[in-house]
Amino acid sequence: MPSTIIEPFRIKVVEPIRLTSRSERQRYLEEAHYNTFLLDSDKVIIDLLTDSGTSAMSARQWGGIMQGDESYAGARSWQKMKKAVHDLTGFEHILPTHQGRAAERILYDYLGGKGKYFFSNTHFDTTRANIEYTGATAIDCLTETGKHPEEEHPFKGNIDIAFLESKIREVGPENVGAVILTVTNNSGGGQPVSMANARAVRQICDKYGVMFILDACRIAENAYFIAQREEGYRDVPYKEIAREMCRLTDGVIMSAKKDALVNMGGFLALKDEQIANACSSTLIITEGFVTYGGLSGRDMEAIAIGLEEVFDPDYLHYRIVSTAYLGNKLTELGVPIVKPVGGHAVYVDARTFYDHIPVEEYPGQALVADLYLQGGIRAVEIGSVMFGKYDEHGRLVPAAMELVRLAIPRRVYTQSHIDYVAETFAELLADKHNSRGFKITYEPEFLRHFTAHFERL
Repeated sequence: MPSTIIEPFRIKVVEPIRLTSRSERQRYLEEAHYNTFLLDSDKVIIDLLTDSGTSAMSARQWGGIMQGDESYAGARSWQKMKKAVHDLTGFEHILPTHQGRAAERILYDYLGGKGKYFFSNTHFDTTRANIEYTGATAIDCLTETGKHPEEEHPFKGNIDIAFLESKIREVGPENVGAVILTVTNNSGGGQPVSMANARAVRQICDKYGVMFILDACRIAENAYFIAQREEGYRDVPYKEIAREMCRLTDGVIMSAKKDALVNMGGFLALKDEQIANACSSTLIITEGFVTYGGLSGRDMEAIAIGLEEVFDPDYLHYRIVSTAYLGNKLTELGVPIVKPVGGHAVYVDARTFYDHIPVEEYPGQALVADLYLQGGIRAVEIGSVMFGKYDEHGRLVPAAMELVRLAIPRRVYTQSHIDYVAETFAELLADKHNSRGFKITYEPEFLRHFTAHFERL
């Protein structure tokens, strides 16, 4: 049989891409203040900004949309979504939300507050913001190997168990809001988490009476890595692996915009009835009634189907291998990336790629801008723009890594699109020492990367 990994689907509907010129892109980028979040999508050729909500839905999902029950309470579509979420998580108390960050806000507002601490392998941007907005403190406990892009390890997304325990003791278990395990570890390069690590977190949480939350937005992709890399799981179905991990926890948050293959939606599933009741009250006030939570019936139909389709073995194999295809192409060119390649994205080590640009001048943002100028490719900086802080003197405290994420939407781009991305990097490599960094000219208090303005130095 041929070795080429083909897309396990046929294309039924297409959307045209406008092929812009470099001079047009220069003007568009200046108008967007060199922030690719502020670009209009029709000015982008290949959009790798995020894999969240950008999936191409299947014919079954579109068919389900036509069956959406838009009843305010007790809709049939909610019953289908609830059954699918319960089948995955095993939890009885399920709250639908319009996306994952809504579930984060509801839960962490209840668990958080001034003097509270949250620990994670790596908090992503909205997770950290929702925690810190309550006055609580978010602390990353990533394993040491996960902090080194060039190191090879099968589970670089793991929590450092010894560090986690020492921090719980330091702050006092009574002051811990929760331990959050994100699978896969998005901020850490899309790296997977092992089942053994999840069990170890469970043991620590039991020892100190701390709540254990799973951020499961890419749990199918994480299950694939466990099946391929962890002893004892080679012949276990991917969904069974995902179920096992969910059942180790006290609650599951999921942005369905990732591994449920939909454009909008999420949920919060909890073991504790008291916490679920409190969160339900907030849900009704801020999102909607408990049987729709800000979602339309058609969205819930698509989520229920997506949570089934995402565990298809052919799809998951294609998904992981096709992402690695881009990573391998870039490695052959000499582009420094986080290794091994993650499930949903390739992460370029911008600090090494632009080693002449100091971290105070945001090399990741420089690479994001140059990718767009050269090839119309939109990516996102995951470094000191997204996660940098200021000390008491107003000096930048850089992020641990300066990365640029090339997030690949599910079932959207073909191999020729990915080859185009690689060719664009080849062109950037040839002239990389002429690139310059940036300074920030405007930034909000929270989540500055979404709306900040930049100026080329």
